[in-house]
Amino acid sequence: MTRQEATQFYRTHSKALYNTALRIVRDPAEAEEIMQDTLMRYIQRGVRSATPAQAAAWLRTTCVRMGIDALRRRKKALTVVDDIPFDEVEEDVDMSGEMDILRIREAMERLPHPYGLILDLVLIEGMDYAGISRMTGQKETTLRSWYSRGRAKLVKELKTSMI
Repeated sequence: MTRQEATQFYRTHSKALYNTALRIVRDPAEAEEIMQDTLMRYIQRGVRSATPAQAAAWLRTTCVRMGIDALRRRKKALTVVDDIPFDEVEEDVDMSGEMDILRIREAMERLPHPYGLILDLVLIEGMDYAGISRMTGQKETTLRSWYSRGRAKLVKELKTSMI
């Protein structure tokens, strides 16, 4: 890859990778490092894909894995706190039309780990549970449980912030 091609490749993918990493690690400097490491890994290893979509998928998957590895290095424990009875959570909050996107993002950032991470990967990155399971080593049932609890916590957070 020539210098000009590498520069164009960086411009094409850097913003999306940075945003993905930032949603996972929630630290701008670390997200920048993960984004650059992901791009360098792609360029140095000579990974070549048949289509731009395949390259973007490889980059996103690698970026997510590197973000999760960074969280592991921080030694964040993946503990689940069972403090929300599901029968008390109301499912009638319209999160699409009425609420400001910024408020939803801020509420997601306040969620404890791993709930915020799983919501980011499923809702924003569009990943499925099988893919997340392969990356994290967690069972799909555990991930579904974290997603449900995270969604319940998000709804609760949004309701309390409206008051």
